[in-house]
Amino acid sequence: MSPRIAFVLTQDSGGPVDVTVALAAALVEVGADVRVFGPEPRRGAERIAGRHEQVVVARKGDLLGARRVRAAVRAWRPDVVHAQDRRAGLVTARLRRAHPVVHTYHGVPDDVTEPWFRGLPTAPAPSRYSRAVLAADAVVARLVARTVVPAEAMRAFLLRRLRVPVDRVIHVDNCVALPDPTPPAGPVRRLVFAGLLVERKGLLGLLDALATPGTMPADATLTVVGDGPQRAAAERSAGRPELAGRVCFLGFRADVPRLLREHDALVLPSTMEQQPLVVAEAMAAGKPVLATDTGGVADMLAVPGATARLAAPGDVAELAARLRDLFADPAPGRTGRLLAAGARWRFAPEVSARRHLALYEDLLAN
Repeated sequence: MSPRIAFVLTQDSGGPVDVTVALAAALVEVGADVRVFGPEPRRGAERIAGRHEQVVVARKGDLLGARRVRAAVRAWRPDVVHAQDRRAGLVTARLRRAHPVVHTYHGVPDDVTEPWFRGLPTAPAPSRYSRAVLAADAVVARLVARTVVPAEAMRAFLLRRLRVPVDRVIHVDNCVALPDPTPPAGPVRRLVFAGLLVERKGLLGLLDALATPGTMPADATLTVVGDGPQRAAAERSAGRPELAGRVCFLGFRADVPRLLREHDALVLPSTMEQQPLVVAEAMAAGKPVLATDTGGVADMLAVPGATARLAAPGDVAELAARLRDLFADPAPGRTGRLLAAGARWRFAPEVSARRHLALYEDLLAN
């Protein structure tokens, strides 16, 4: 008999939410009994209709909200509890005596740099606040039965920096919907960026790179999907003469997969990532990806025969050079088709569902 799985979220948008919706729907398809506890997802809520219970932890320190979440989960009597964001991990760790608790570790605090993440000895340390957050993450990882990481780079970080026991961490790739791929038919001209508009996503550096003389063809455009505190600065940067009228800001959108299909290529110049969902979504859509070599991104794009275009995080000159290469590629559709095939064997929801079911069944058997 398939286990009853309680997923817990404390946010309504972002990668952890999108992954949870896709995974929950896939588990239902293979016969698992699933319920998602948390706010209503801003994207994909219809996919978990009838399997979602709205319960909210409004902010850090919302002890009443945390108690309500735990009470709702207990009342449903799951076999396994799976927390899918940082705050959900903190909330559900107390349930570990009644149920195996799994926590997916989706990312580090925003001011953790790639060099520090990689363990380079001269790298600047994150803020005291972020180090306190990481210390709490380490405690949660020791309390729960397993911590799932979507990238091997994050597994190495947890073992090295947070000293999580090796048998408590397991790598399972994220999953995304798999549309019919639509590789670009000609040279790349319509770029899309999708993500939260915060410093670590690197949008201001991308605009600087595109404005570098000789980088952006006259008929090329950039669409920015997402919102956040850097939007105003990005809009000002996009107003310079070299870019004026060629950058479109759409704000938050729930139809990112459709927007990816309508563009030629994704560009994601982040200074820190783990296994970004939008890269997997772009691959599934058959789109070439230009990204920075951070977290598990290089591993995602390492599809045999495909061109992996990677720049060093924060290096505007190198990003501009890779953009010129991308725009000059006469047949980017070839890479797009190969990436789509790679996404199908690695990021398919049914693949993730099988891996997670094996984890849950192993925990229940021991």
